[in-house]
Amino acid sequence: MAQVFSRNANTLARVSLVCLIAAPGLLVYALSTMTRSSYETKVDIPMEQPVPFSHEHHVNELGIDCRYCHTTVEKSSFAGIPPTHTCMSCHSQIWTNSPLLEPVRQSYSTGKPLQWTRVNSVPDFVFFDHSIHTNRGINCNICHGPVQQMQITAKSKTFFMSWCLNCHRNPENYVRPREDVFTLYTKFRAPESLTPEERALRLGQDYRRTPEELARGRRLLKQYGVDKDQITDCWICHR
Repeated sequence: MAQVFSRNANTLARVSLVCLIAAPGLLVYALSTMTRSSYETKVDIPMEQPVPFSHEHHVNELGIDCRYCHTTVEKSSFAGIPPTHTCMSCHSQIWTNSPLLEPVRQSYSTGKPLQWTRVNSVPDFVFFDHSIHTNRGINCNICHGPVQQMQITAKSKTFFMSWCLNCHRNPENYVRPREDVFTLYTKFRAPESLTPEERALRLGQDYRRTPEELARGRRLLKQYGVDKDQITDCWICHR
């Protein structure tokens, strides 16, 4: 009787079994990689806005305090989107005929708010309060990256749960004196006079603190009444 399968069929069968076993793992890996890619997270991808607003120009060049536009960042869960009359407090006097600012003028004359595109957000099942963080010395750049250097605002961090937990588990690495939260941008200091920690903060980079800086962080945690066990409890973010 003639042989039905060739010798190569054994090899093919083995390869098929290996692929069948490996396929679920490869599928999970592919999906995990895709969900963490910038295509999905939108990290470092500038968002189109009705007006090409430049934080770099307004913060770095003009020295406007973050709180002038984001008025509720120290007292509310939401940092606040500036109403049109805030923009016009300056632009009724300067750049009054700029074509780029026509949507702002139209909004002001009609009373219809500008529809800004949300850049940073968390899921509906996550509770986040800006005021809690800023009042405990968490600098804007830790979450938003070097926003003061952005011509068009882009998301700088993934906001994955593991990323948030890293801060909640080791808050002494991130807290600073409250007065430093905003003066990092508006109080001019020559770059060479900045400490390594301040330079890292301005760039929105991770920074390994020295033992002295960690000791300061632990003192601030005690001063702010931050309980490390409490802030890693699920209910803090999932209420």
